[in-house]
Amino acid sequence: MSRYTLYILPQTFNAIKTLPGNIRQRVKRAIDQLADDPRPTQSKILTVADAEYELRRLRLGRWRIIYAITEAEKFVDVLAVRKRPPYDYGDLEALLQEI
Repeated sequence: MSRYTLYILPQTFNAIKTLPGNIRQRVKRAIDQLADDPRPTQSKILTVADAEYELRRLRLGRWRIIYAITEAEKFVDVLAVRKRPPYDYGDLEALLQEI
């Protein structure tokens, strides 16, 4: 299986840098593993109307990694790392516009 290319949005990269140390390390490892397996068994598909990307979320305790997969180019775009609650996935369409 070929390795996917990872892209992290600049605001997401900055948000990751401000996470608590133990969570930051878990998030970095999980994102790195997405390059080898962008569809791990614990990830879930998120549905958005008229999406040309496969949008997924990966749960790490109370934190969620929101990412999009572009299969044709073998890209994984990391869109956000959010804490749940209070995050409710209400901004998915806005996140997709930033790709």
